[in-house]
Amino acid sequence: MAAAAFHQPVAAVQSNRVLNNSGAHYEFRNVSMRLNPKGSKVNIQLSRNGTYGSGKRNFCLIQASASQASVVDPVSTPLNNSTGESKKKSNEAALILVRHGESLWNEKNLFTGCVDVPLTKKGVEEAIEAGKRISNIPVDMIYTSALIRAQMTAMLAMTQHRRRKVPIVMHNESELAKTWSQIFSEETMKQSIPVVTAWQLNERMYGELQGLNKQETADRYGKEQVHVWRRSYDIPPPNGESLEMCAKRAVAYFKDHIEPQLQSGKNVMIAAHGNSLRSIIMYLDKLTSQEVISLELSTGIPMLYIFKEGKFMRRGSPVAPTEAGVYAYTRNLAQYRQKLDEMLH
Repeated sequence: MAAAAFHQPVAAVQSNRVLNNSGAHYEFRNVSMRLNPKGSKVNIQLSRNGTYGSGKRNFCLIQASASQASVVDPVSTPLNNSTGESKKKSNEAALILVRHGESLWNEKNLFTGCVDVPLTKKGVEEAIEAGKRISNIPVDMIYTSALIRAQMTAMLAMTQHRRRKVPIVMHNESELAKTWSQIFSEETMKQSIPVVTAWQLNERMYGELQGLNKQETADRYGKEQVHVWRRSYDIPPPNGESLEMCAKRAVAYFKDHIEPQLQSGKNVMIAAHGNSLRSIIMYLDKLTSQEVISLELSTGIPMLYIFKEGKFMRRGSPVAPTEAGVYAYTRNLAQYRQKLDEMLH
């Protein structure tokens, strides 16, 4: 892959916050964190070992605390390496998911789908705020959809990153494009982050609904029919994609192209869309088709996963917003999960 030349070894990645209902202790190589049961206090200390301990994983509604805590970037933290041992590549990596900020058609209440429209001023502000929330987490690779609103979100977010590396779009569409976009300074490459764009991460194609006003469409076809088109798993709008069809392409791309990067220890950010990210989360958290249709994602708020030993561990928002979290189950899904638990027990 052309982006391989950009790989730089990095130390382990930290999340400053683990959102669950138990007191838990987490260590990421040289940083140790302990949370109290309420999740409102975080104690951070340096550690020599590379152990990792976690509490029991639970499905729950992620509620973000109003308290703030900083993310420690170990690459910027000096360590006393008196033994002279060489740094080992981390066996864990960060995966950051960001839904793009508000677009001009969001603002106009139009079905957007795969129509390529930019962000509004509010969307730009959301992207910048997203960047502030991940500013302390190392990012080695960025994947976006082929749509400008996702690309704008990724680029604007990285302007806030403390490392000040430059995101550079990889043009692999032809040999000529590769040649013309080649970088000849190794030092410059070290200060760059490759950005890969992929149509497979695009929003769900809404077919004949694209460009239509949502309220007018509901008035014409009925609220129930429009709700079926928007929220069902396997029923597409006229000449469009269902969530199931979107998931097929998005998850396949994630498995084939993004997961190998995480396995190699690279920290990855994906800037994409509500339905493509919903599809990927379905895979990461092993959600059912009933659960995923009730999943809501906030715009412009990053969600953090830690990839370790072949498993994805959800960590919520790197820096907690005051509103409910980036990944929230609706009330119906919470009831569905409760009934499922009751049946199992």
